Amino acid sequence: MRVIGGSLGGRPLAPVKGRMRPTAAKVREAIFNILGDRVAEARVLDLFAGTGALGIEALSRGAEKAVFVDEDPAALKVLRRNLESLDLAERAVVLPLPVNAALKKLSARGERFGLIFLDPPYGKGAGEATLKALAALRLPLPQAWVVAEHSRRENLPEDLGQLRRHDLRRYGDTQVAFYLAAELTETQE
Repeated sequence: MRVIGGSLGGRPLAPVKGRMRPTAAKVREAIFNILGDRVAEARVLDLFAGTGALGIEALSRGAEKAVFVDEDPAALKVLRRNLESLDLAERAVVLPLPVNAALKKLSARGERFGLIFLDPPYGKGAGEATLKALAALRLPLPQAWVVAEHSRRENLPEDLGQLRRHDLRRYGDTQVAFYLAAELTETQE
């Protein structure tokens, strides 16, 4: 596994051995081609981070800061090693928590993000639940992009109030849903 583009393009990423399914390089490349310059200077949240490939790719392409969330000890060890080996530790925060607990903690601290990635385990309903929690906790900034990777056998909702699906792409068994966060009205704040 390697960083696809940006200042760290071509640099290696250590994999998590065993049961984790990392985002394929062709899918990562497609995601970042679609996002284009929206990544530059964004505050990024990488949920179910695993190796950190999506958040690291964003940092490589000019994102300001990334918060990585995972609870798996093996993944956290590899994630920290990847951040250290790429000299990204100062621009990264690792939260070793279950995603729901991390979202509540980030919300309580008033954190907001311009770009959010989620790549939960397939077939467990975590994608829809996480999208609903993101919308309810108002973690995406207005006009933020939320990118949800999921199995083509799972259907994610098109409209979650603050989050509305803007695009859906399929890559083999993987689908990637792109949500755009709406502006909050006075009654929603």
